[in-house]
Parts: sequence; C-alpha cells; structure tokens
Amino acid sequence: MNKRRFLQGGATILGTAWLSHYLIGRSEVMAISNNEFEVKKTEEEWRTILTPEQYKVLRQHGTERAHTSPLDKEYHKGTFVCAACDLPLFKSDTKFNSGTGWPSFFQPIEGAIATTVDKSLFMTRTEVHCHRCGGHLGHVFDDGPKPTGKRYCMNGVSLKFVEG
Repeated sequence: MNKRRFLQGGATILGTAWLSHYLIGRSEVMAISNNEFEVKKTEEEWRTILTPEQYKVLRQHGTERAHTSPLDKEYHKGTFVCAACDLPLFKSDTKFNSGTGWPSFFQPIEGAIATTVDKSLFMTRTEVHCHRCGGHLGHVFDDGPKPTGKRYCMNGVSLKFVEG
C-alpha cells in the first residue's frame, strides 16, 4: 500500500510540474500582451506574420529544440535582430559558442532587451524579451565569458541575422 501511495504522489508531482509550465506560461503571455510596447499587435496579427514555431517561442514562451537553428553556427559580421519586429538585439562580436545548441551572446545592444522572472517548473530563471514588441527570446545565465560573465541563451527562431 505504501508503494502505491508513493507512486501516486510521484505522478501527482510530475503532473503538476508539467502543467505548471503551461499554466504559468499562459499567464505570462497575457501579461506581456497587455503591457505597453512600441509594437502592438493582436495575437491574430502575430499569427499572420510569424511562422508557427516563431509564434510558439516569441508569443507563448516556447523553446526550440537544441541544435536546430542555423544561427547557432552563424559567425559572420552583422547584427541579430528580433524576428517579430526587426529591433537590433545583439552584435555578432558578442556571440560565442556556448556548446548548448542555442545562439549565445555575452552582451545585448544597450536598451534592446527587457527581462522578467520566470518561475515555471519550480525553477527561477531570468527570461529575456524584446524591448520593442515583448517577444520571448530566451534566458540569461551567469555562466558566460568575460567581460560580462553573462550567457544570453537565445532561441534562434526568435532572431534574424542581418549581415554587414
């Protein structure tokens, strides 16, 4: 009987953790949608200009699979911009290979990003958003290289690269 209760309790905890990601993620999307941003669109308008994967990441706080973005290996001189509103976010000279499978940078362009606290799945992380449209870009961690010690781990689908 104790084994059965243990397994039921474990299943309940796992189910709650899994659901919390979706429930918390939805409330954060609503908060971002209702905030005042320079670029304002309805969710229907976002769906028409973004691919389904971009919409999932930028508007619903999703995460693309690691090692799937060609931007992870993009090292030409240029600028990485928001895929939703074209705001310049990162210069190519701040990009580094973190080995995580996502494009990583040690510093954003000044004023380009905003951050919020992400407490989904019983973790606390710093979520990175586009300052102009509020699109979810990824997360920032304190394990990056000098000079900042930061690792801005971005979803490649949330970015576009402009060479030059």
